[in-house]
Amino acid sequence: MASSERATRIIIVGCGVAGPVIACILKSKGYRPVIYERIKRNSDGGLSLMLQSNGLRVLALIPGLLEQLSGQVEDHVAFYSTVPGHEDLLGEYTVEKSMDIATTMKDTVNSVGMGIRRHDFLNVLSDTALKAGIEIHYEHRVVDVQQDADSVQVIFENGTSETASFVVGCDGIHSNTRVSLFGEEKASFTGLTQLGGFSPSPKSWTHKNSMVNYFGKESHMISYQIGPDLNSWAISRREAEHKETWRAVDDSILEELKKDPVSEWEFGAGELVQTAFKMIKVGSFVSSIQKNLFIFLKYGLYDRPELKTWYKGRVVLLGDAAHPTSPHLGQGANQALEDIYHLVRVLVKYNPAAGDPSTETLKNAFEEYESIRLPRTSVLVKEARQTGDKKRVVSGMGECIARDEAIRALWANPEVGIMSLANARFGPFEGESEI
Repeated sequence: MASSERATRIIIVGCGVAGPVIACILKSKGYRPVIYERIKRNSDGGLSLMLQSNGLRVLALIPGLLEQLSGQVEDHVAFYSTVPGHEDLLGEYTVEKSMDIATTMKDTVNSVGMGIRRHDFLNVLSDTALKAGIEIHYEHRVVDVQQDADSVQVIFENGTSETASFVVGCDGIHSNTRVSLFGEEKASFTGLTQLGGFSPSPKSWTHKNSMVNYFGKESHMISYQIGPDLNSWAISRREAEHKETWRAVDDSILEELKKDPVSEWEFGAGELVQTAFKMIKVGSFVSSIQKNLFIFLKYGLYDRPELKTWYKGRVVLLGDAAHPTSPHLGQGANQALEDIYHLVRVLVKYNPAAGDPSTETLKNAFEEYESIRLPRTSVLVKEARQTGDKKRVVSGMGECIARDEAIRALWANPEVGIMSLANARFGPFEGESEI
């Protein structure tokens, strides 16, 4: 393996979920990755995410990482109708073997998942990268990417620039790397917004370690545990356009929600809304613990044009930078982790010595990577959009009842129901990893 000084330098754009993970794995293969992130350290937004078996398999490739995760492993999933006059349990499933440690889950497609606070997860990932000796440079916003036959120069808003053999852009849904490659694109509002927060776990829940879906009229709510007595929840509904950004909103929106019909929903849903945490201010500043929690957010959901290719020359995209998705399958982070596995796999295949690759070598690797990942993510992105628009948020009473009966029929046989969720979770490899 090359020494760290002579190793092939790679620029990783983005220090969210994907950046630290691919940096750690590439370093273990002999490369010298350096991460550049546009925001300040510890200022990433978002509430929580559900790590599923496909994502956990990739995280397990970094020794000791799974054991550091502080999330809550769910072994129960339930579906309720909260349509007025039709309130009922539509279906549920409990994993036979209690999945109380993530290392058991990573090989189990029919598990529910691990709910984890996004802020905690990102801290573990960035700390892991730093401990591995990977440089992370914050407050470096990409404004341009320029390439020649042998290298790539990345230019930042602060006036600095850096050069590397090749670049991996995993800078999320607002990817500046993508814009540098393919130009600005118009994002179209889907008509749906999502509003979410944190609350104590409902006292009315009879089964802990649960992920629960509530299907109402014109609204859908999902909630899962991210700690022993802490839940994250999100409500999707059809509303006027709302800016596409994760940001804390003021307490007045939460107070309005507590007067909304959703606050009266049964089966613990209304309890979550009524007990949701408020912003706690110290003087003119939000207290540091609450700022880190981002305890109450609202944002619009937008579509973007589907890319026909994810690379140009010596620059390649992955995750939301390549295939931004709505959250209705909970697969955004998990699919980014699948991308990482296959991108590393083809780099190992075509450049096994981890030397400075030719543009032709990178072309071969990137073409194989996108030939595997582009069709799969395209299907899942479309499925996520349809799930939100047609299977979750519906309006008329007849449409609501039809939706609920379809869910009831699916979960009449719980094994069939859970396997219907497994399509998104089967990757990116079975048995032994190829990397």
